Amino acid sequence: MPDHLGREAQGAATDHVARIIAAWRRERPDLDPGPQGIIGRIHRIAATLTEELVATYGRYGLGEGEFDVLATLRRAGEPFEHRPSELAQHTMVTSGAMTKRIDRLEAAGLVTRRVSATDGRARVVALTGAGRELIDRAFTEHIANEHRLLASLSPADRTELERILAAWLVAMESAGD
Repeated sequence: MPDHLGREAQGAATDHVARIIAAWRRERPDLDPGPQGIIGRIHRIAATLTEELVATYGRYGLGEGEFDVLATLRRAGEPFEHRPSELAQHTMVTSGAMTKRIDRLEAAGLVTRRVSATDGRARVVALTGAGRELIDRAFTEHIANEHRLLASLSPADRTELERILAAWLVAMESAGD
């Protein structure tokens, strides 16, 4: 039996994914469902994390998309602005989706649109004072929530998990180039 199968049987044999893998091994012994141990767990963790994170954003009257726009503008530093196309690129959405997000945030008084100070042909989206104050509060709670969500992992496990996930993400993103 491959080593990863032995560790799985000794370790997390009681989680939902382990039960699915065991059923597939029973029903299709000709296949190795081992990758589901990683992919299935990442999928389930991602769904749980999304629920938790969206709940935090919601306490500030924000959806995930609006939080992303405000956070992107805030981490840009003074003067807390980007062109709409840059925001779309940073948040990986279409220009149409970005326009809708900006419209909602502008209507709420959290961002403004104006002509760029460096290029009179371009428009930029900038945080308002209220937008900066809101994202600072929301991001503070967001980070505390992320720490809470990772609290069951030791510092060493967190470091190792981050290293592995970063390497995998780089490989996957490079494969798409």
